[in-house]
Order: sequence, then C-alpha cells, then structure tokens
Amino acid sequence: MKKELLVPAGNFESLMQAVHNGCDAVYVGGIKFGARKFANNFDDLELAKAIKYCHLYGVKIYVTVNTIIYEKEIDEVLSYVKFLYDNGVDAVIMQDLGLITKVRKIFPNLEVHASTQLHNHNKEDLLHLKELGVKRVVLARELSIEEVKKLEGIIDLEIFIHGALCISYSGQCLFSSMVLDRSGNRGECAGFCRLPYNLIENDKKIDTKYNYLLSPKEISTINEFDKLMELGVVSFKIEGRMKSPYYVGFITRLYRMAIDSYNDNKKFILDDENLKKLMVLYNREFSKGHLFKEENYELMNIKSPNHIGIKLGEVIEIGEFIKIKLSEDVNQEDGIRFISNNTGMILNFLYNEKGLLINKASKGEIILVDNKIGLEELGMVYKTLDHKLNKELSTYELKRVPIKIKVIAKLDKELGIEVDDYENNVSLQGNIISSAINNPTTIDRIKEQVLKLGNTPFICNDITLDMDDNLFIPIKEINELRREVIENLIYIRENKKREVIILEESKDKVIPTTNKKLNINILVRNEKQLKAAIDKKVNNIYVTDIKLYNEYKDNKNIYLRLDRVSNNIVDYNNSNLLVGELGSFYKYKNNKLVSDYYFNVVNSLFANYLINNNVDLVTLSVENKLDQLIDILKNVKDSSKCEVIIYGTVELMVMKHCPLNMLVNKEDKCSVCRGENNYYLEDRNREKYKIINDKCITHIMNSRVIDRIDYIKDLKKNNCFNYRIELFEEDYNETIKIINKIEYLLNN
Repeated sequence: MKKELLVPAGNFESLMQAVHNGCDAVYVGGIKFGARKFANNFDDLELAKAIKYCHLYGVKIYVTVNTIIYEKEIDEVLSYVKFLYDNGVDAVIMQDLGLITKVRKIFPNLEVHASTQLHNHNKEDLLHLKELGVKRVVLARELSIEEVKKLEGIIDLEIFIHGALCISYSGQCLFSSMVLDRSGNRGECAGFCRLPYNLIENDKKIDTKYNYLLSPKEISTINEFDKLMELGVVSFKIEGRMKSPYYVGFITRLYRMAIDSYNDNKKFILDDENLKKLMVLYNREFSKGHLFKEENYELMNIKSPNHIGIKLGEVIEIGEFIKIKLSEDVNQEDGIRFISNNTGMILNFLYNEKGLLINKASKGEIILVDNKIGLEELGMVYKTLDHKLNKELSTYELKRVPIKIKVIAKLDKELGIEVDDYENNVSLQGNIISSAINNPTTIDRIKEQVLKLGNTPFICNDITLDMDDNLFIPIKEINELRREVIENLIYIRENKKREVIILEESKDKVIPTTNKKLNINILVRNEKQLKAAIDKKVNNIYVTDIKLYNEYKDNKNIYLRLDRVSNNIVDYNNSNLLVGELGSFYKYKNNKLVSDYYFNVVNSLFANYLINNNVDLVTLSVENKLDQLIDILKNVKDSSKCEVIIYGTVELMVMKHCPLNMLVNKEDKCSVCRGENNYYLEDRNREKYKIINDKCITHIMNSRVIDRIDYIKDLKKNNCFNYRIELFEEDYNETIKIINKIEYLLNN
C-alpha cells in the first residue's frame, strides 16, 4: 500500500515548501471554517491558485472545513464547499456531522475526510462514518499502534506522526469556550493546556516543581518510523499550519527520506545535525506519543509550554550587557530565550568580549548582547531561531514531473510532438515536412530543442524519435510546437477535476409542536441526587454510576450515561442510554437513546440527522448562545426532541493522560484516584477545576456552574420543551431547590 505524506500549509510559501520538499498531499484552511483560525490561511483566490499549483506538481490538496457550523452559517458554508468542489479540491476535511451528511447528499462525488475533531477512536465510529460515505478517517491521537491495527480494513485511515499534541481528545475540549468564550471547535482555542496550574489536594498545594501541568511535548516518530510504515494506514499527517515555512519544508524533507528509506529496505535514523536543526526550528521536547504508549514525563513537558530551541550557552555576567559563554555557534539575527525569566530577543547587535560589533561567534567563545530586556538573573540561554538555517531552507530544488516525449517526423507528413506524463497524453501537429535541399535537420538537433524544458515543472526521462532521413524542419517550428504542447499539458494538470455532480436536497419539514409538555431532565451522580429527582417526578433521569443505574433501571425514565471514550463497546441490550460519542450511537441505534452534549450539536442539520436515526432526545451543545439555540429550535424538524442544558457543571476536557498518576502517584501503581482526597487544577485567577479519574480516563470539570435559567422565558416562546440540569456535587436539598426554581419559571 502506497503511503501518503500529508503536510500542513498555513500560507502559500509553506505550501511551496511542502510541494518541493516531497509531500504527496497538503492540507490548508480558508479564511473561515477551519480549526486554525489564527494561521494566515488562504482567501478564495489563493485557494484556487493553490489547487492549480498542487495539481500541476502532482500533489493532492485537502481543505479544512472542520469547525462546528452554526445555523446561520449553513448556506454560506455550503456555498464555500461548492466553490472548493468547482475548483477541483481533492477532499474536504470536516468535523460537523450535520454538515457532513448534507455535503454527502448534495455533492455525492466530493471526497470527505472525517477530522480528528470528530473524536474517531473505535470500530463502531468508523463503521458509522463509512455508511455516511466518508472516504477517510483521521484517527484520534490517543490510539496506540495496537489499537490502530484493530481498526484497519474498515475505511481509509490517517494518523498524526509529528507536531503538536492536544492533551484533550480532539473535538472534546470546552476549556477555551467555557472560560474565555473562544471555541476550540471554531478554531479559536486560547491554549488553556499551555497555561500554568497549581495542583491542589483538598485545600493544600502539592509541590510539582514546575507548573505547566497540561502541556504535552511535540510528537516525533521519525526514529521509529519503520514501525508505522508497517501499519495499514493510507496517510501520515504532520501538524503545523501555524508553523513557519522553513519548518514545513524541513519536516517534509525528513519524513520523505524516512518513507523512501523504508521503501528501499533501509532503516532511517535522524542524525545529530538534522536533529539539531529540527530542535531549533520547533520543539517543546519530543515524545513518540500515544502511538508508542508513552505517558507521564515521556509525554509531558511541564517545565515550559513554548518552543525551546537548543541550548546556546550560559549567562555568566549581567550589566549593561549580558555576557554569554557559548556552547553553540551563533549569528546576528538569531533568536534567543533566557530561561531565568523566559524572555526572548532577536540579536540585532552582537559583540565580542571586547565590545566590538561582530556578525557571528563560535562555540566556546564569549559574546555580549544588549540587556534590553532587563535581565537580572544568571542562567541558561537557548537559541530559538537560527537565521542562517532559515536562509538555507528558504531555497530548495524545484520538484520536476517526469514526462515522456515522442517526436514523429515523416516526409510529406505533419510534424508531431506527443507528451505523456504517465497520466495525461497531449499531442500536436505542425506543418508538412519537406526534404532537405542542403543541410538536413539532425536527430540530435531535434532532441536538443525538444528537451529545452526550461522553467517548466517537467523533466524528460524518455524521448523517442520516429524520423525519416534527409528532412528539413525549421528550428523555430520545433520550439513553438514544444512550447505549445507543454502549455497544454500544464493547463490539463492545473485544471484536473472530477466530474461535478450536484444534487438538489430537500429539507426536513418542520413538525408543528403545539400542546407539548414542558419537561425537566436531570443528570445525577449519586443516590441522594437521584432520590431528589424521583421525589420531584422529573421527566428523564441520567445516571453516571452503573451500579446505581442497575438498582433503579426498572424506572422507565432512567438512563445510563455511557463513557465518552469507548475503545471497546460492550452490549447493553435494551437499556435506556445517554450516549456521548458516535460509536455508541451507532452500536445502540435500536435502544432508547438520548444524545449527550458532547456531540456538540449546533445546527438543525445534525439535530435532524440524529432524530431521523431514532434518537429520542438531542441535547444541544453548551457552546450555543441563546440566539443560536433559538435558531436551531426554529429550523429543526421537531423541537420537542431537543434538550437544552439550563443549569449545571460541564466537563471542560477529557484526556488519556493522568496528571494524578504522574504527579501524585509518582508513576507508581495507580491508586490515588480511588482514595478520599479531592484534586484540582488551580489557575492564575485561583479558579479551581476538579480532576476526576474514571476508568483511567481523566475528566477536568468546570470551576463554575453554567446558569442559563434566565434563558427559559425566551426558550419557552420558541418551542423548547426539554430543560436539563447537569448536577455535580449538589446534595439532596440543593437539587430540590434547583428543580423548584426551574419548575416555577416553566409554569409561570
């Protein structure tokens, strides 16, 4: 199976670096609807140009449309997808399942890839997406090699092999959205995993030495890449749409060499020189990631969340100038960072020990730099930008596309030139050829002119001449015919498109929802909360504890909330279920189901899809504001089958990494999560986020309760019939009080 090397491009310069350093495909984002809003990205004109450029060089191009899509954006995003489709994009990468279902119906032969933002981590999930017509699935970065192997053969698979790692399961993080109103599912992530936290045990701070407790290292699988080549995946993906073009070019070149080495039966090992280049271009230290089952300190860098670079030297004296003894070479315009205060600078001016201006210095020498940052402490210095390396990487050999050329020159026949790129064949005829009177045109001369491919992207590796003797062919005609046939081939390659098929798609009819009952539904985490819910005769009760569920499941309105990470989905027969991920939805489609807020339903397309597939109640995303909730309720086919969380504590993050095992257990046998102590992450504003570990999956809870009870008046007017309470640590009396308050507002 041929393996695809898939490379990021945040701008056109990065795209060119990727193409000419050996990628098979690139992925880019437009100005809107991509999960890297703060990358430079491509406007529509640049996207059209990028598609042509990639296709000219035989490279595929995928465009990210991988944010959640709000109701008012549906027409706009469909127009955008049509624009991409019309321009011949090879695939779109998508997260929003509502949009995926719509796009698959309207554009049946547009290839759709399911983004890792869809939380793709189990067999049932993949089977479901395959049924929807998704061509490829980008797997969750939490899966090990062994787990990936179990998913082979269902659908085309893509895995991340290098770059930044989200510590939360992708698409499942609400930290940025709930705390700063910047949704990671909208490409606006504020990077809460890269901020400092204290670890609190009950009311006491634990000494963790360093404070970036949620900050993972960069993935790098380069030295174990042969093991990944043996997997049945079709695509190897590199993260980095916000990284520099020089990084993109270099990392593409490295993994191209690794793939080619494997195909030549050679083991690729990253040498010290290239490792140093890689580190100075970008690193937060490196981990082989979950693919190779690395965890705790192998996975995490809690010292620093930033690009580290390489050690440059040590500060030995501070005054007007900072005196540094070098352990690496340095050049003017390099970037450096001082560890003692985590502050950096560009070396616009560089001095030797005597205070004379210089433009470079060597390992072992002492240099002076201006103390324009007010450095006060001695410590290590790191190089975070290598000006000379960037200049070196800014130039690269242009990729050449191999072609075959055939020239046919027969007396009294038209001169013919045929060009074949092993996919397209283009031929043109010129004038009638006559015999030579004095100086016949030689085969060598024709070859010389035909092979003048100049700045075109082609290189000829096979030329054939079928030629009579004693012919005269004007050199100008050969040149013009060669130029024209090459231009035609360029046009064909740039404008390569699939057949465009666009189907009309009828909308789901809105069902009138008059005289429907107003319901209170409630999620409970213990028996006291459950008893309060039963005493108040609420409609649906969602239970998180399987033992508690089994004890009370004879009550027809009680549901078991399933795990949101389910690598091995078991049978639950005819149980009522609150499902939180797509695999469980697919597995239990014949059960009585409620879909949880983890599905992130923010439009009627997704809500209707779930309703049409036997979901009794769709919990709308907590990322919806009031106006967005109303938009969905107005457009969904049956608003009585929608539920809104009106009060409660939601999960901000779910992750495979366990900070308690790393920092409290000290990596010994797990036990701390089974004890009586409570653990929290405390941020710089003294907000405390409780840590819950359940079945070796870590959940970070919001520090504050979401209180949207004041939404009730407007939601009632807009046919909202189901209001959900999401309890956490409330007792019996607090539960009764919350239910009473909501009851009063619903009845008045």
